[in-house]
Amino acid sequence: MKTKHLISISDLEKTDILEIFETARDLKSKQKSGKKYTPLTGKTLAMIFSKPSTRTRVSFETGIYQLGGLGLFLSGQELQLRRGETISDTAKTLSRYVDGIMIRTFNHKDVAELAEHSTVPVINGLTDLEHPCQALGDVFTIIEHKLKIKNDASLKLKIDGLNKLKVVYIGDGNNVANSLMLLCAKLSMNFTVITPAGYEPDKNIFNSAKEISADIKLSNEVSESSGADIIYTDVWTSMGKEEEKEKRSTIFKPYQVNNYLLSKSKPDCIVMHCLPAKRGEEITNDVIDGKNSVVFDQAENRLHIQKAIMLLLMK
Repeated sequence: MKTKHLISISDLEKTDILEIFETARDLKSKQKSGKKYTPLTGKTLAMIFSKPSTRTRVSFETGIYQLGGLGLFLSGQELQLRRGETISDTAKTLSRYVDGIMIRTFNHKDVAELAEHSTVPVINGLTDLEHPCQALGDVFTIIEHKLKIKNDASLKLKIDGLNKLKVVYIGDGNNVANSLMLLCAKLSMNFTVITPAGYEPDKNIFNSAKEISADIKLSNEVSESSGADIIYTDVWTSMGKEEEKEKRSTIFKPYQVNNYLLSKSKPDCIVMHCLPAKRGEEITNDVIDGKNSVVFDQAENRLHIQKAIMLLLMK
């Protein structure tokens, strides 16, 4: 990859994205066939967590282990950052010890500052603004299911059909929506974000995506999901906004992904959710557990995509 860090989808050129997908496919094929592959033997990844995590921690920690390296879990409560050490000093210190840093935190600017002062690659494991690893895993999952290209890494990855797919994101215009929107724009995918008024994605990111592709759309009408090839949703209340839960539950209720909404999409439409899910709120049990759901394939692919990112940045 041409970039040293992965802070935002905007850091990636289309060639970088395809290289990540090709590498992930190769690594997934090796893992499924039981082939041991440890190109990061002796490498160490510092994993900073200021937010709770299931998928991000387990996938990164498992991924670096499978590649032969070591993952160090560093809680935000345990680091000297909590006692006032600067982000720049933390970056400079960790750079002397480890070969890469993954951080999951609140403020996107903190990750950018960490990368600015780090001499080793920094990977954004989630901020309140973006979730690039999630978006990459999502589109990799779409390629597998909609373009029917799975684990045979001997076949050239073809993504020409992506521009014929209608991706609809329904719900809160959060960090996942921001990153997925940017990624779909870079791959010329038709992407529509449907949110209640006032809950749209970040304005600057939306404008950037629109500059890249005319196929990026914004709507407040659930009816715009008609004919979708992919329907995507996420929790209505993200971490840090728990005090808004009751208000959001009322506002977002018409935006629930349920069987009625799914019936308006294409018969082979796939349903996605980045998890954790609030079952019965943004998505019903019969949909998330139904035949159209690829939610747990999507969760698994976080492992393979992040292994690819670590390998390409840390090798």
